[in-house]
Amino acid sequence: MPNRYLVRKSDVSPYAPANHTGTRNFRIIGAETVGAKNVEMLIGEIERGKGALPHSHPGIEQVCHLLEGTAQVEVGGEAFEMKKGDSCFFPPDAAHAFTVTSDRAEVMVIYAPPYEEDPARVKRDG
Repeated sequence: MPNRYLVRKSDVSPYAPANHTGTRNFRIIGAETVGAKNVEMLIGEIERGKGALPHSHPGIEQVCHLLEGTAQVEVGGEAFEMKKGDSCFFPPDAAHAFTVTSDRAEVMVIYAPPYEEDPARVKRDG
């Protein structure tokens, strides 16, 4: 990477996250990009009707900010529609699901502490 603290989406390789369908994630801020130890930020590109299957993250807080598109979200027994510019919070251990209702969506996701796609940090709830 050309800069120590600046990361462009084009600087990182996408990956298919576990427990998701039709999703490509780009880990922008993390240990391997800028040395972050207590927070992780990624950008997800998600196809219509796809997204996160029901799951939770033990001990990890998660924030989602919808950059493009619309999505149906369920968290802690509450369901709502997200639109571009909306943000939502998933408390630690709270079961949640995220399904894109537009042609595609782009979402910024922040985890604290970092999730790092570690199987020990996810519990499938579906």
